[in-house]
Amino acid sequence: MTHSSWAYLSNYLVYSAMGVYTLAFFAHAYETAWAVRAPQGKEGERTEGSLMVKTLDYTRTEKAGRIATAFMILGFLLLFAGVISRGISAGRVPWGNMYEFSITGALAFTGAYLIALRKYDLRWLGLPVSIFVLLILGTAITVLYRPSAPLVPALKSYWLVIHVSAAIMSGGVFLLANTIAAAYLYLDSMEQKGERKEWAKRLPSLEVLDQLSYRLVAFVFPLWTFAVIAGAIWAEHAWGRYWGWDPKETWAFITWVAYAAYLHARVTVGWRGRKAAWLCLFAGSTFLFNYIYINIWGTGKHTYSGL
Repeated sequence: MTHSSWAYLSNYLVYSAMGVYTLAFFAHAYETAWAVRAPQGKEGERTEGSLMVKTLDYTRTEKAGRIATAFMILGFLLLFAGVISRGISAGRVPWGNMYEFSITGALAFTGAYLIALRKYDLRWLGLPVSIFVLLILGTAITVLYRPSAPLVPALKSYWLVIHVSAAIMSGGVFLLANTIAAAYLYLDSMEQKGERKEWAKRLPSLEVLDQLSYRLVAFVFPLWTFAVIAGAIWAEHAWGRYWGWDPKETWAFITWVAYAAYLHARVTVGWRGRKAAWLCLFAGSTFLFNYIYINIWGTGKHTYSGL
């Protein structure tokens, strides 16, 4: 196959992945809808009819949930093949511009969700995860897309593989932790007003969500630290200095400080619950600001968006 054929194949695979993620979204939406539909009876009332309806609703939600997870796995595989094909078409790793970074970031986000799903009951997160992935991919193919092309001279280094791969994997896990923190705040607000709604009772407790968000950040923070250090080493190789307060460098450091503050607040000050969740979301917002605003509208030596 020619390089252009691989490029076309990559596009078709990314489009196919979007289609499958859309099916996953509808399956998760159907699962959530049947959970919301669960009948409410008077306290202590347990009729044979209501129990039968609840059993049917549970069966429907379980089946829809399994189908949705299968679609998420298939979408991940298609997107993985699309990213690999993009790299083959360009004869390099597929991280040379915002389009390639975005599709690989969506892949990392989905991968983090599926890996965590093997250990934790996170299927309830499938709906927001599928929405975010579709938003990322939709933006990538409509706004950020650029034809496959060779790297600019500054990116022709083995540090591209080391630095950017660490940043992408860190971003995927950070986004998953932030999604869980947002879910914590939503459920906490619901409980502050009274008892959880029927459909929300099947979701984990606030304590479980709080701990899971913390564990994800604690797990990936060393990798993000490595990504920042690797970026500094690469800067010395490319530009003759380790640090120049370039906007992207600065915001990467701000993200590091924000997540370090989150971990410090939890370990030493004992922050839990809402305060920790809001701090986690703040740290995640600095990462997204760097990814979106600095890459597209910022100036400096890291303007590789291609826009």
